[in-house]
Amino acid sequence: MLLPFKSVAALLAASALTAACASRSSDVSASYVSPVMYQSYSCRELSQEAQRVSSAAATAAGVQDSQRSKDAAVTTAAVVIFWPAAFFVGGDNAKTAELAQLKGQMQAIEQASVQKKCGISFQRS
Repeated sequence: MLLPFKSVAALLAASALTAACASRSSDVSASYVSPVMYQSYSCRELSQEAQRVSSAAATAAGVQDSQRSKDAAVTTAAVVIFWPAAFFVGGDNAKTAELAQLKGQMQAIEQASVQKKCGISFQRS
C-alpha cells in the first residue's frame, strides 16, 4: 500500500523534528569537569561557588525548557500548516552545552566538598 505524498512528507517531517527539538533540561547530561580545579577552595568558597553555579544552572535550565516549548509549538504548527518549515526547527546547542557544563561544575564542586569533608548538602532537582 502506497501512502499519499502529503502523508509521507508529514511523517518524515515529524520524525526529523523529534530529533531536532531542544532537549528537556532534565535530559541534559553533565559534562565532565575535574574536581581538581576546586582543590584550593575552602569549604566556605565551595559553598559560595555551589550557590553561584546552582543559580546559573537554574537559569540555563529555564532557558532550555523554554526553547523546548517553543520548538514543540513551532513543530506542531509547521507539520499542520506548512510541513517544509519543520526542517528549520532546532534546539540551541550552545545553551545545551552551557547547561551541561554547569551541571558538570556542580558535580565537581560536590566531589571536592566530599573530599574536604565540608558537610555541604547538595540537593538534586
